[in-house]
Amino acid sequence: MPLILDKKTSNLYSQVITICSVATPQYAEQDHWAEVLEQRLKTRGIPEGTIRVFSGGSLGLYSQEKTSAGMGMIVFPKKTVYIFSTEAELDAIIQTHFIEDKVHEPNLAHMDPLIERFISLYGDVAFFNKQTRLTLRNSGIIDPEDLGDYIVNDGFEALAQTLEHNDPSRVIETINRSGLRGRGGGGYPTGRKWQDAITSADPVRYVICNADEGDPGAYMDRSTLEGDPFSIIHGMIIGAFAVGAHQGFLYIRAEYPLAIKRVEIAIAKCRAAGLLGKNILDSGFDFDLDIRLGAGAFVCGEETALMYSIEGKRGQPRLRPPYPTQSGLWGHPTVINNVETWSNVPVIIRHGAEWFSHLGTEKSKGTKVFALAGKVRNSGLVEVPMGTTLKEIIFDIGGGVAEGRTLKAVQTGGPSGGCIPAELIDTPVDYDSLAQVGSIMGSGGMIVLDDQDCMVATAKFFLEFTQDESCGKCVPCREGTLRMLEILERITQGQGQMEDLDKLERLGRLIQKTSLCGLGQTAPNPVLSALKNFREEFIIHIQEKRCPSHKCSQLIRYEIDPQKCTGCTLCARRCPVSCISGTPRQPHVINQERCIKCGECYLVCKFEAVDKK
Repeated sequence: MPLILDKKTSNLYSQVITICSVATPQYAEQDHWAEVLEQRLKTRGIPEGTIRVFSGGSLGLYSQEKTSAGMGMIVFPKKTVYIFSTEAELDAIIQTHFIEDKVHEPNLAHMDPLIERFISLYGDVAFFNKQTRLTLRNSGIIDPEDLGDYIVNDGFEALAQTLEHNDPSRVIETINRSGLRGRGGGGYPTGRKWQDAITSADPVRYVICNADEGDPGAYMDRSTLEGDPFSIIHGMIIGAFAVGAHQGFLYIRAEYPLAIKRVEIAIAKCRAAGLLGKNILDSGFDFDLDIRLGAGAFVCGEETALMYSIEGKRGQPRLRPPYPTQSGLWGHPTVINNVETWSNVPVIIRHGAEWFSHLGTEKSKGTKVFALAGKVRNSGLVEVPMGTTLKEIIFDIGGGVAEGRTLKAVQTGGPSGGCIPAELIDTPVDYDSLAQVGSIMGSGGMIVLDDQDCMVATAKFFLEFTQDESCGKCVPCREGTLRMLEILERITQGQGQMEDLDKLERLGRLIQKTSLCGLGQTAPNPVLSALKNFREEFIIHIQEKRCPSHKCSQLIRYEIDPQKCTGCTLCARRCPVSCISGTPRQPHVINQERCIKCGECYLVCKFEAVDKK
């Protein structure tokens, strides 16, 4: 059953009904029919809280000329549209649609083809109705620059509850009971981190939002900052109250100009409204926020490097312990959580720890946002309860791979994650299950690979990224990743040896054990998981000197089929190194020793005479 979160209540609905007028916004009539419908559903024995009914104005789906005067009703997630004008018709719709679970044909609305096309494109039930949005609860719904819009949608109610109780330990206990774990990748229990921070006698404490999102293809934090900046500020104020901090920082990538702008606007409006600064809501609690910009270094996503960057120092990690909650920013206890974690805090305080913990699995509570990308039909941000399987995300929400293609692997966790083969597609998405199959949750990147993708090239791509982003402070990461990359480059160029596979595994394990920070410790993951799950593909690259997916250009051989070649000379004229010979109207030949594998002949041939092998 699909779950739809209404942000004004703590319920998860199986269906949502919007009552709207046929042609004009007759709000009084809409409200009347909404009340009638709710009463009818109740009398028919449908449990309260399972169906949400509200008025939606005139949605412009019908014209007065084509329909009789009456009311419209859109039922989600099936996107079924009915028109009715009497209580008898409404009763018939309820009986057929909600009791018998069938479409009530007599009152079914038939809209203009253009309107139906719009609904099919933008009312993508398969993509949206299987999601449960907590972090993204307001994104795309409220005006992110309007404080009033956020407040209307329960904004800052959790803060008011917190300040009214005036009990920091109660907040930490609630977060602990909720089971919230850090969404930045490590999955450390958030409540435990906050508890660690208050054990210090140091009266000066800080809270930081880590918005230095650097994984390739990841944009979860960016979307939340741009679409709902008030929720992050809201969560940080509550967290600061819980740990006794009076100053906080949002560390945002400088490459996110719109996110920075909207956070700046949100902070200014919160200050003007008395939600930041001195004596927040007349509670006696003081707290303020500032923004610090990251210069694009991936390593600054690591919390100790991030703190050095805020302090104006070079962004390099340091040894732990001491941990930031013991000695962090300027030597004071510091709580660092990422955007998604902070955004979940108001939801937990507002609706309760038990409500939040009923979502997810035993050890991984709540929801997780993923940036679904790669060879999938419907890409975009996906937020699902923990424990949802990879298969459900890729096929039920993402629509699967393109027609004629087959799923090969899923890469989760960005450059620190692993490649999960298609046969493990039923793996639940939670911290422990992903670790068991050689990957991690990470910040939420999820890249789908099909049978046209090369796993050797994919592993090389991620290792190139982490090697380039290494800060160079420790030898295992600085030199080890470079040596691994050199081996992969040899393999993709047809110069690899079988002993290279053992070298990759030994180097990878050594780097994992001896690197200073999480970037180095997880850098070998994509390579090691690819070796474990797709070793045969590496062997083919080495022994047969070919790439089965035709992705490694130096292992591709272009040949001209003399039966198909017409001697048009186009390939010879376009070849940048003049390695194709032949006379007009006669089959041509490629000199393999001079060919640079650019593929230009393959692309320009109009007769499909050039074969890629």
